[in-house]
Amino acid sequence: MNHQSSGIKPVLKKSENMKSKSIELLNKAIADELSAVHQYMYFHFHCDDQGYELLSNLFKRTAIEEMLHVEKLADRILFLKGEVEMKAADDVKKIHEVKKMLELAVAMETGSARDYNMWANECSANADSVSKKLFELLVEDEERHFDQFDKEMENLEKFGDNYLALQSMERSKSMATGRPTE
Repeated sequence: MNHQSSGIKPVLKKSENMKSKSIELLNKAIADELSAVHQYMYFHFHCDDQGYELLSNLFKRTAIEEMLHVEKLADRILFLKGEVEMKAADDVKKIHEVKKMLELAVAMETGSARDYNMWANECSANADSVSKKLFELLVEDEERHFDQFDKEMENLEKFGDNYLALQSMERSKSMATGRPTE
């Protein structure tokens, strides 16, 4: 049987192009997630150093969730027989002021949710419903992260430096009484 005349070869080629587009988008997402992991861990270290335990833990927990996103994205790429590119999209921004940390975190989460929504639609258009669902699940997480960072920004705006001072004082009390900090 002649595969050229049966149309099998063009269908396979189209399927491979669709799969390669999904792999490309999944790798873009990995690059964004790796940037978030690095940035949030940087913020975690600096908030911890300044005694802002609650914010430090928020950044650390979020970084861990972003690492889990990388794992899910990599698993999907490997299933599609693609190569996982472990390159961060951006370098860590050296920010030490809490308000600017939160502003960047809000912007990063907003951008990720927007991108993942668009990429879910692209995967759907390319008949890759599993990658589409993965991006949709990631949007939910990114929106939750956005909400957490946005609430912290609101607290900082509402209470000013007192909000940070209270976090620092709570940590000092814990250390003075011998209670372990998180």
